Amino acid sequence: MTQPPAAAPVTLLVVDDHTLFRRGLIALLGQDAGLHVVGEAGDAAEALRLVPTLQPDVILLDNHLPGVMGVDAIRGLREVSPRSRVLMLTVSEDSQDLAAALRNGAQGYLLKTIDGDLLAQAIRRAAQGEPVVSPELMGKLVAAFQSQGAPSAASPAPAPEVVEASGSAASDSGTPLSPREEEVLREIARGMSNKEIARVLDIAETTVKIHVQHILRKLGLTSRVQAAVYASDRQRAE
Repeated sequence: MTQPPAAAPVTLLVVDDHTLFRRGLIALLGQDAGLHVVGEAGDAAEALRLVPTLQPDVILLDNHLPGVMGVDAIRGLREVSPRSRVLMLTVSEDSQDLAAALRNGAQGYLLKTIDGDLLAQAIRRAAQGEPVVSPELMGKLVAAFQSQGAPSAASPAPAPEVVEASGSAASDSGTPLSPREEEVLREIARGMSNKEIARVLDIAETTVKIHVQHILRKLGLTSRVQAAVYASDRQRAE
């Protein structure tokens, strides 16, 4: 029986000014056959020189870089390689950095404390065009977009869920949420991850995932960020 061809590895450019961290990260990613680092850079200027030639699937970009900050380099990187997804990997938990990165077109925003396996999963999701944000930053993400309003139409479109979530609350499709779904929604609005919600409500993480899917379907939403904004707006209206 003919075996289907193996999927091509996700190609990466790692941009970080700390050589030791950068090399360690490259070594870690090199252990995953589905990921392939094609280049590295120590600052945004070097990355801008490399990207047009390398055309990586994903650019792992630190924020605190010498010269041009990572969040300010995103638009330039997207201009020289529109097909490349920019995934922030930084120590900064500042809500302004988070909002700026997503507004400027980053596919996601991750903290450097992320587990290696979860990082690999996030990279794959970003390469496929899915938005990825560290769960512990969800609360800050919602607060940042609520306070700053919707992105400018002239800005490069960030991840779809961020653009849609920054608008008004979604309308209910008419199917009420169950009491348990209401509890899950409240925890989502607090920025809780599925694992944290499962621990707080004393239910299985897989059960939380099912509840989240039901919540999104009933409310006509497409992402956790939209659900969090919806819940926050509803609480303010009560």
